[in-house]
Amino acid sequence: MGGRLPSYPPQRNPCVPMTMPAQRRMKLSGTAKPAVPRYGRVSPYDPPVSFLDPQTIVHAGYVAIALVIFAECGLLIGFFLPGDSLLFTAGFLASQGLGVNIWPLSLICAAAATIGPLVGYWYGAWAGPRLFNREDSLWFRKQHLIRAHEFYERHGGKALVIARFMPIVRTFAPVVGGMATMNYPRFVVYTMIGAVLWAMGVTWLGYFLGSLIPDAGKYLEYIVAVIIVASVAPPIIHFLRDRKRASFTGA
Repeated sequence: MGGRLPSYPPQRNPCVPMTMPAQRRMKLSGTAKPAVPRYGRVSPYDPPVSFLDPQTIVHAGYVAIALVIFAECGLLIGFFLPGDSLLFTAGFLASQGLGVNIWPLSLICAAAATIGPLVGYWYGAWAGPRLFNREDSLWFRKQHLIRAHEFYERHGGKALVIARFMPIVRTFAPVVGGMATMNYPRFVVYTMIGAVLWAMGVTWLGYFLGSLIPDAGKYLEYIVAVIIVASVAPPIIHFLRDRKRASFTGA
């Protein structure tokens, strides 16, 4: 009974911050806090607009991806949604085995990119020229509709395929096709071709790039930024060209 009492390691007060040696010992002992995954769920966007972050949408699952692609391709209120960057990011994350599989992903995206314009067509056929008299609002811009109409008049049915790679225009092009009462079977054929080339093509592009380039995840944000710039550039160039032509005409 007169021996020494067993010694126990002192309990750390959680209110007192650890010193650097203590943190190093915890790291070496394997009790350190796990590192954040390289392709984590943390969105670089502000919380109010985090639903526009492609990684956030991909982590929400196939249904969320399909809804965004559907809305962006056929509903007038979907012109601001991230179509190109979402498809590429989804394909890229599929190559890393992060939540989605490339085959169901690409098929679901193609289906959504086909059904969306069909809804837009019937809405345009139902609304007709009345849309040109509609007042601008937060979710509707008449200039987008006019630009899509001019694009459709210039290129005809193939505009439905070309417009797939032009943000905003691809949202309004099906509506314009319905307003112009384009032959419906012909419209469906062009819509399906565009869905395969755009929805499946961009998704597989992200998948192959993620599979071929080592540590491509380090540059994902930069790659998506380049895709956004490349997809937005044609409408901006077209706008600047029309503005320059108008200034010359006015002079």
